[in-house]
Amino acid sequence: RLEPLGLGHVDALLAAALETPAENLALTTVPRDPASMRAYMVEALALAAAGRAVPFATLEAASGRVVGSTRFGNVERWTWPDGRERRPPGGADAVEIGWTWLARRAWRTGINTEAKWLMLRHAFGAWRVHRVQLKTDERNARSRAAIERLGARLEGILRSQLPSAESGLRNTAFFSVVEAEWPAVEARLLGLLDRHGTAP
Repeated sequence: RLEPLGLGHVDALLAAALETPAENLALTTVPRDPASMRAYMVEALALAAAGRAVPFATLEAASGRVVGSTRFGNVERWTWPDGRERRPPGGADAVEIGWTWLARRAWRTGINTEAKWLMLRHAFGAWRVHRVQLKTDERNARSRAAIERLGARLEGILRSQLPSAESGLRNTAFFSVVEAEWPAVEARLLGLLDRHGTAP
């Protein structure tokens, strides 16, 4: 289950982060103390208030326990050359799905697959986007495999593209799903969820 992120999730998110060994999240920015977690969430909520992000707490549906976080970010609304509006009210033209991390116990459970299905379905169905972008540190083999497993395509590597979660700069692997690909990607995701026994 995805819940709109709020400061009431601070303690539960911190507990989820701390139950995962730091080395398992080395290439992902995951706060590991109360002040850092609160600052992380305040920043996410400020971006949400500015219309630039939609952050969520990720919950395990059966238990209701918070197991991580994810969000829509970099929401784009384009100005078309002919000036004609091509998206529904409240829609978007492109968006990024990211800032995703899960507690170690939630790995390989289908939770991430279901969360991505929910988000992609909303992006392509409700917002009518033309493109969804996902990205990760080039070195993060686990994250790259998870993104590819969803059916997203690797577009390329941008060098020195962002600060690394460790130190210095990182090269970033960019992936996307475009509007024409969504039906096949959704079928793939539903197949994966069926294997986990969590298909809707």
